[in-house]
This record gives sequence, structure tokens and C-alpha cells, in this order.
Amino acid sequence: MPREIRDVVFVDGVRTPFGNGKATGLYAETRADDLVIKCIREILRRNPSLPPEKVEEVAIAATTQIGDQGLTIGRTAALLAGLPNTTPGYSVDRMCAGALTAVTTLASGIAFGAQDVVIAGGVEHMGRHPMGEGVDPNPRIISEKLVDTSALVMGSTAENLHDRFPSITKERTDAFAVASQERAAKAYANDLIQPDLVPIAIRSAEKGWGLATTDEPMRPGTTMEDLAKLKTPFRPHGRITAGNSAGINDGATAALLTSAEAAEELGLKPKMKLVSYGFVGVEPEVMGFGPVPATEKALKLAGLTIDDIQAFEVNEAFAVQVLAFLEHYGIADDDPRVNPYGGAIAYGHPLASSGIRLMTQLAKQFELKPEVRYGLTTMCVGLGMGGTIIWENPNFEGTKA
Repeated sequence: MPREIRDVVFVDGVRTPFGNGKATGLYAETRADDLVIKCIREILRRNPSLPPEKVEEVAIAATTQIGDQGLTIGRTAALLAGLPNTTPGYSVDRMCAGALTAVTTLASGIAFGAQDVVIAGGVEHMGRHPMGEGVDPNPRIISEKLVDTSALVMGSTAENLHDRFPSITKERTDAFAVASQERAAKAYANDLIQPDLVPIAIRSAEKGWGLATTDEPMRPGTTMEDLAKLKTPFRPHGRITAGNSAGINDGATAALLTSAEAAEELGLKPKMKLVSYGFVGVEPEVMGFGPVPATEKALKLAGLTIDDIQAFEVNEAFAVQVLAFLEHYGIADDDPRVNPYGGAIAYGHPLASSGIRLMTQLAKQFELKPEVRYGLTTMCVGLGMGGTIIWENPNFEGTKA
């Protein structure tokens, strides 16, 4: 029988403060699953009108699905977070776009009518599980030249993107990185980020117990002079540095998605309405270009153009990747619609968790800008992919999501 596609809404999203993925980082002695468990519990705490038994599915993304990020973490985290054993769960892996994919996959189930209320999320403890840990790539990938050898090193793909876009100089990427730090510091000063952060109890054998309440990677006060001194580890005299890239980070995120009808029935106020999404593949050696065709696909499905989008959250895996996106669309490097609260260069990029950080920041843009109707979240993805979701603002003056 024919089915009617239902509207899907983003009700709420939270994340842990992001930590540096190293032996001295915030979460060096904290389990990865405990980070995402805390996020799920916070979603439930913040939405008391939602009975836990109403959650019909949990999908949690992780790029490295071993150890405390393994064992079908969507199910185990749901149980440990206090959801009933009737709530199923599963794991997702699309590298950096893991949480983005958890959201779109669960949203598709809602639109189809398979579920009404779901929780999507992502976690990455890169300090404990570096990207690529335990993997065994098929040698044919290289021996048969299916991809360029640089495709397996994300920093090298960013250098390749510089080659493709010679107008994007190191000076431009450093300037963008400085701006990201400045915008993040300003957002913190204005209390725009903290409301969606979940405080995390942390322990250290040396220092004892503590509480993580702020993002560890941020470097306010970074200058162009500081960045000019950094090494270019992926190529002699290259352009990619630790300063104009996201770091190696730990953290988790979670989001509550429902059908529009369920949100109304349960007294939940949507922050965004899903319009369309698109995932695409590109040449793996220039994976940073992925957001461009992914956005083209999502715009086409939505019947929109880039001129209709007035709020952007673009993941800052590398500054060059964001600038390639902006240059393609003729958007200025310092356009105030793009990452106005800073991005991954400042906050960090715990791979599979980052997609929902983009969503919480876009939701904040929507809250503060009722004149904006459409926005998007987009990111490049390892091995040559891109993912974009277009959202509608329920606060837009004159419409109702």
C-alpha cells in the first residue's frame, strides 16, 4: 500500500566537552562508552516529558569499533544509559560522518513510519583508539592503483586539495583558523556553547577526580604569527599544519529525533526540521572536496539553491576543505553565516561524533536568527566522501515547521 512520508524533526542535541586525544588529555582514563552513555542520559534529563520506553531505536557511530567503542555500542550504551531492554540499538561507521549518518538513517526510518522517537549519536576516543587501529586494508587498493596512496593519509589529501585550488594559500587557511579560534572564544564568552555541553566526571591516577566542563583543544589568542611557525608534517614546505587543522580528539554526542506528530504529542519543541540530505563519493585523494557534490545533491532533492541557505555549519577537518567549499559557491572566507561560533579547528573533531556538534550549533543559529529559513550541516569524509543535511528553521517568521 502507498505510504506517506512523514516530517522528521531534530528536538535536542548535546555533547561532551571535547578533549585532547593524548595521555594527558581530559579523558585519558575515561571510557569511551561512558561518554556517550552520559549524553543519552542528558537527552532524557533535558526532555522529561519523554518516557524512556518511547525511544524505539538508538544508533551510535564510531570509526574504530573495538574495545570500549565496540560490541554494538548503540545497544550497550542504550542499556547502560537506563533505556529499557525493549529498545534496540546498533552501530554506525562512515568515518567522520558517523553521527551524520546515524541521524539520516534513523530519520529515514521515522519518515517511513518504522519509528517515532529515536536517539542518534557518535563517540570517538582517539587517544585510546587512533584512526586505523587494527585495520588491515586490502593491498589491492594500492597495488591495483584503485586510489592514490595519499588517500589513506588525511593530511596528505588536504595538501592535494591545496594543489587543486592554488588560490587557497596557506595564509588564507591560517587566517581562517585564527578566525575559528576567535569565534569560538566569543561564543563561549556569550554562553552560546555551554548550554549544550554535558559535564563529565573524569579521573586521573595522578590528579584524582575532576569535572570536564569546557572544550580542551581551544586556543584563544592564536595569531597568524603563531601559526606561521608550525611545521608542515605531511609535505616539506607544505601548507597543512596542526594550527589550520582539527586535532586528535576525544568526545561524544547525542541527538533526539522524532516525527513531527510525536513531538507534538509528547510536548517536545523541535529545534530544526529535516528537509533533505545527500551523501556522495569523490576521488579519495581529495576527500575534502566531498561537501560540494553532497550539497549539490541535497539542494537538488530539496528543490533549493545555495542562495536559499542562510546558515552554514561546515566541519573544519582542515581549513582548506572549508575554503574549497566556500570558493566553489562564491562565498567569502569571512562570511558571517558560516561557522559563526567557530568550528572543529577550535573545538576539536572526535571523528564519528562531530556531525551532531554541527547540528547543535546550527540549531543555535536558528534560535537566534528567526529571519533565517534554511541552513545546512556538511562535512568531508575519509576515503573520498561528503555528506550534507539541509534543515528548516521552525522559528522562521511566517512559517511553521
